[in-house]
Order: sequence, then structure tokens, then C-alpha cells
Amino acid sequence: MMIGKLLSGVVLAGTVHASAAAHADPRVFFVEPKDGATVTNPVHVVFGVEGMGIAPAGDTDPTKGHHHLLIDQGPMQKGLVIPMNDKSLHYGKGQTEADITLPPGDHTLTMQFGNGAHQSYGPEMSQTIKIHVK
Repeated sequence: MMIGKLLSGVVLAGTVHASAAAHADPRVFFVEPKDGATVTNPVHVVFGVEGMGIAPAGDTDPTKGHHHLLIDQGPMQKGLVIPMNDKSLHYGKGQTEADITLPPGDHTLTMQFGNGAHQSYGPEMSQTIKIHVK
């Protein structure tokens, strides 16, 4: 009987924790590099996301998406298609880290989360940092 109550409490605690996590505002963030970091090439970038899942391009689940790295640009308006070029890198296979090469100097990196059609989830699903490349 005591084991049953203990297990019941564990299940209930897990349910409360999962429920609280489901109601947290989703966000993306840089694990690496840190804002203000001085780095060398190749620059190792690690993407973080909470409150949403990672899925490859083409996945239409509105609770999932994939990362885009905007170089020397700010966040994009919600719903706009994120362009694909040398300043807007797509990680449509669901990658969560990458090595990039940047010219020496100061740069702004914006991680923009987008849906399966490469549409921006908006500024609220982005983070911008500044780095210096030696």
C-alpha cells in the first residue's frame, strides 16, 4: 500500500512538472558562444530551444521548428519567409550546432526559429548576441 501511494505521488509530481513546463513561454537561446565573446574561426555555435520541439524542414507541426542563423541582421517579423543566402543560414535537418567562418571583427548573430516552411516565429522566438572574431 505504501509503495502504491509513493508511486502515485511520483506520477502526480511528474504530471505537475510536465504541465508547468508546457505553460512556460517558448524561447530560443545561444548555448555557445556567449554574448560579448571573443572567438576564433571556425566559430562553434550551439542552439538551444525550450517549449518547442525540433523538426526538419517540411514538418507542419505548429509546436515544432528549426534554427536559422542570421549574420549581422536582427530578428524577423512573424510569418516572413527566412531567406537562404550567405547571411541567413538554414539548419533544416534539425541541427542544433554548427561551425561557421566569419571575417575578423565585430558581428551580430541572431538565432531565428522558424517553422517547417521556413517562416519566422517572430522576434519572440529569436535571440541576438554580439561577438568579436579574432
